[in-house]
Amino acid sequence: MKTGAKSGRAPAEPEAELQTFIEKFEPKNQDFIRTVRRALQKRLPSANELVYDNYNFFVIGYSHSERPSDAILSLVADHKGVRIAFPYMGTRLPDPHNMLQGSGAKNRFIAINSAEELKRPELEALIRAAVDLSKAPPPGAKAKLIIRSVSPKQRPRRKSK
Repeated sequence: MKTGAKSGRAPAEPEAELQTFIEKFEPKNQDFIRTVRRALQKRLPSANELVYDNYNFFVIGYSHSERPSDAILSLVADHKGVRIAFPYMGTRLPDPHNMLQGSGAKNRFIAINSAEELKRPELEALIRAAVDLSKAPPPGAKAKLIIRSVSPKQRPRRKSK
């Protein structure tokens, strides 16, 4: 497993390092990020979690490979909240309920405000469509947690008072 990627940091246990990233957020957002993560892990049990604690966002990408460009979807968080992003295929997803937001060349996202929203059939249909468009996991694939990058400078993860 890669740890300390692109930062010059000493390697640490990936799960412990991930938790330190989440702890930068307000307590209610920490709980919500963990809830969304658990739901995505259940939905994508063989997907690797590619973690980025970058300048603008904290991101956990879900991919059946170790390549970010193969990401099916991502959990994206900042001080404003949590989103589910479809970074490389968002524009290709069927969206009859007009849930997807954004205007990037490929990326689209959905803001998630409660755990109940994760159970919406429309969101579940988008996730299924993204899985169908993604590369299949290799036979016997086991999910890995990979810390891809950590930016030394970051925007605040908590709202300004």
